Amino acid sequence: MVNRSKVETFIGFSIKARALRTGSNTVGTLKKAFLIIVCDSATQGTKDLALAYAKKFNCPLMISKKLLEDVTGKENCKIAAVTNKDLATAIISNQNDYFSISSGGNGL
Repeated sequence: MVNRSKVETFIGFSIKARALRTGSNTVGTLKKAFLIIVCDSATQGTKDLALAYAKKFNCPLMISKKLLEDVTGKENCKIAAVTNKDLATAIISNQNDYFSISSGGNGL
């Protein structure tokens, strides 16, 4: 049995609830997001894009030190957006050493 953190569990709930969108193009087409998550291993361009999305949606930006593709099960995933307010709040309130908020916002 794999020992997952609460953040990973809530990301899994977001996937099941269809409240997690992955990929920079998909995130860019959203009308609202409550949390942007970017992988620490992403290129600087992707990190800058994630910060721009966080500013666009006025929401927090979370940096994942774990590979986001392992957490989401999506190959080559570097950026994701949580579109459910309650799940985003749960993810933010359970941040740990591997998932930390980089910049704020009052989207919640």
